[in-house]
Amino acid sequence: MRIISGKYKGRKIVPPMNITARPTTDFAKEGLFNLLANRVDFEQTNALDLFSGTGSISFELLSRDCKSVTAIEQNERHCAFIRKVCAELKADELLLIRADVFKFMERTHSRYDLIFADPPYQLPNLPDLPDLVFSHHLLADDGLFVLEHSAKHRFDTHPHFVEHRNYGNVNFSFFRNTPA
Repeated sequence: MRIISGKYKGRKIVPPMNITARPTTDFAKEGLFNLLANRVDFEQTNALDLFSGTGSISFELLSRDCKSVTAIEQNERHCAFIRKVCAELKADELLLIRADVFKFMERTHSRYDLIFADPPYQLPNLPDLPDLVFSHHLLADDGLFVLEHSAKHRFDTHPHFVEHRNYGNVNFSFFRNTPA
């Protein structure tokens, strides 16, 4: 995987074989960040990366000078890899929290301008993620939530749904927290 743009542009990050996460493909990540570049002022954005895995999305956000990036990952091997890459990049701005995403969502009182979630595609409660983000008030007013998922899931009837994009086998659903 590589970092698409920003201060770390072109840096290749090679996860070890013991990483079980499925990183977002470079093709899909490039499409996603092209869309986000027109919708998000990264330098003013507090971002949350749920199910961080290899940290690919977090590193892309750091590369674009996000105001803050919080990454949530439960697997210690994945966390160790993220810490290693942060050290290599000399990127100490990432707040990495080793935790279960669902417990984190229940307990945090922070709100984020941009939330990205890339859960395992076979996660049984993946369809509940949009409702959980909104019921726990994780998204700031006018904030954007991006959920990566397989083609078998559809979210177009969700009240906060904005749009759907797909890049090969990678699907993104976008949700906006528009204040009443």
